[in-house]
Amino acid sequence: MDASHHQNTAAPRALSPTWTQHVDEAIDRLFDRMVELRRHIHAHPEPSGEEQETSQHLYGLLSDEGFNARIGPEGRGVVVDCGPENGRRIGVRADIDALKIQDRKTVPYRSQRPGVMHACGHDAHSATLFGALLALKSVGSEGRLPWPVTVRGIFQPSEETATGALEMIAYGALAGVEAILAAHVDPTRPVGRIAIRPGVLTANCDAMCLAISGQGGHAARPHESKDPIAAAAQLISTLYQFVPRATDSQDAVVVTIGQVIGGENPNVIPEHIELRGTLRTLDQRVRQATVEHVRQLARGISEVSGTKIEVSFESGVGSVENDPLLTRLIGDTAVDVVGEDNLEEILRPSMGSEDFAAYLGHVPGAMFRLGSGYAAGESTSLHTSNFDIDERAMKIGARIFARAVVAWSSPELNSY
Repeated sequence: MDASHHQNTAAPRALSPTWTQHVDEAIDRLFDRMVELRRHIHAHPEPSGEEQETSQHLYGLLSDEGFNARIGPEGRGVVVDCGPENGRRIGVRADIDALKIQDRKTVPYRSQRPGVMHACGHDAHSATLFGALLALKSVGSEGRLPWPVTVRGIFQPSEETATGALEMIAYGALAGVEAILAAHVDPTRPVGRIAIRPGVLTANCDAMCLAISGQGGHAARPHESKDPIAAAAQLISTLYQFVPRATDSQDAVVVTIGQVIGGENPNVIPEHIELRGTLRTLDQRVRQATVEHVRQLARGISEVSGTKIEVSFESGVGSVENDPLLTRLIGDTAVDVVGEDNLEEILRPSMGSEDFAAYLGHVPGAMFRLGSGYAAGESTSLHTSNFDIDERAMKIGARIFARAVVAWSSPELNSY
């Protein structure tokens, strides 16, 4: 054989791994720890306003890894920084609170606290962010990132009561932050699917209270009373029937009564009862018109029932309005992670609310839907007693977070 033949059969030189490969491999190595963290939080849930132990657990883990971590106000929530102090900083937010729902699952990590469980995936959000932060720190310390990356992780309490984001902002969680990202698990989409939507993603949500005062009496003689429960029943029926009928069918509005409070005895007509609920809209014009319509309907029921009805609204969570460029960043990153066929655009906003919106009043940001449903059709709905996720979704979410943070941090002309 001649020399040229030997040259042609020589093995080609292997290409050096890219930074994305290093990040993905780091997340793969961390996945067992992410699952362990998620299951620990799931087994030890704390409702909104009581997240001290969850916060301490996260703080301890992050501090042990060498992060600059600090506990939030009242010992709830954690803020953690990674990367050069003088770099452009992007934030990534996860929530940590649970719901007052009894866990009905029969899994080893089921809730150990009666009447409280993680039924909205906040445990998974926290573990996903944990994995992304550790991967970025590990790959960065090895000098394998393409440029300096400065990121702030925000583990936020009290999302379910729509107060935690404001608390963390007041605490200074956004100081020096120029953009922010977040994700929410989505059991309606199988693991491996990602959904994005530029612009309005979620609804405005206002708290509503209808206080009904009447005249109490004996249950056997209702004609001698002005029954606030009867007025409440009529008012609920009227709201549910006539608010939709007065709203353009193309304008989304949802009025829901979630609490009926009043009465002490089964044989006594009480003097006072309260209805508490929410008003959800996507448009400020529709919101104002619906508020006035609710007041008008209450006045009518008050007149015919002889009761006094006081209506009050408390402005709550605004709409999550995703920044178009940051949404594109998430989309571009997701295509690289899961493939173009597994990325979809959400066609309509959700009527659910998300206090991630509060951050977007200060900096541009974007939230995406992270498919977490089981492929076999065994998925469970959010806010239900048997809610669970396919934990592989956390690996995908961590990859998207970490890759998007690095891409956003590019020193070149930033298109995001």
